Amino acid sequence: MAGVDSIQGTIAEYFESIGFQTVPDNGRRVIRSFTSVEDEVQTLYSGVGLRDISHHGIIELRGADVLDYLNRISTNSLNDLPKEAIKGTLFTTEKGRLIDVALVANFDDYQLLFCNAENKLRVKSWLEKYVITDDVRITDANEKYRLLEVIGPQADSFMTLICSSIVNNITVNSFKVISAEGILFFLLKIMDDRGNIKFRVLADQNNSVKLINYMLKNKGPFDFNLIGEEAYESYRIERGFPVSPNEINDQLNPHELKLLKYIDFSKGCYIGQEVIARLETYDKVQKFLTGIKFHQKYSEEGKYTLYDYTGAEAGNMTSQSYSYKCKNYIGLAFLKKAFCEHGKELIAKSNSGGEIPVTVHDLPFKK
Repeated sequence: MAGVDSIQGTIAEYFESIGFQTVPDNGRRVIRSFTSVEDEVQTLYSGVGLRDISHHGIIELRGADVLDYLNRISTNSLNDLPKEAIKGTLFTTEKGRLIDVALVANFDDYQLLFCNAENKLRVKSWLEKYVITDDVRITDANEKYRLLEVIGPQADSFMTLICSSIVNNITVNSFKVISAEGILFFLLKIMDDRGNIKFRVLADQNNSVKLINYMLKNKGPFDFNLIGEEAYESYRIERGFPVSPNEINDQLNPHELKLLKYIDFSKGCYIGQEVIARLETYDKVQKFLTGIKFHQKYSEEGKYTLYDYTGAEAGNMTSQSYSYKCKNYIGLAFLKKAFCEHGKELIAKSNSGGEIPVTVHDLPFKK
């Protein structure tokens, strides 16, 4: 094994150097599974898992006007964001369509914005577009940092074991700088869209690798696992978490994804505010993100449109996976309101000609 201090490159390359197999995926190297997909999914529900999410967009903003500027162009109130606080917000077009979901962390002298990897260039361009006389400087920070995610019901207790009781002093949606066993990193404590606590670790390459090794050697009684892409994809569909570009794109608005917790309806204007407020006031939302349970295996290559048994179009599938929790093939879809009832039977028609009966399912999925 290479010495930790000599490790360069990405976290995925480090995992490859110690024996795990990576595969290409959208211009980066990923690990499909570290152990078995089923075991990793079980860990996400009953233990604590560690994911490499360094591909997520990380944008650094500096200047005296950053928080006020973000407050003016995004949906949430950010101008009074305290030091070491984290808040989610949305960037929307003039028509109220979604550009991306982002987290903003206030480091006092600067701010970091975390967004979906596929949307980073567009978010960065969107940020730069409206800077006129504001004291705001925007740079890509992905080369500087690695980003890890610690998730699962044992995450809080596990991070207390790794970092000591300082974890108890980190309030939800805030962060602290941590020094544990000579490893230096920022620890972000976040509540996800289902009300569960998860952690993100922000550090340089060497400290990230040291921390991974320390966790692997000091997992104690915890059901701790490294989590690959296949397990997380199954889990995130079961939980109903949207991703870009499948469910987060500029063809959709925040109401359709039920992302209203990231919108402050009482604050002043922001880009897209009039359209989003009008949808809320006049109940004009036409479709919603919901779950779909297939009655048989779907085609890996197929793109599915959903219909009822009279032939009326109901909506479109956006993500599919095998669910190790439900022991079934499941997916996410945007359905017209009239078809969103849990248990409603529909037909999924593939663009290649196949048809599969499906059932509408509330999110998150349950057995």
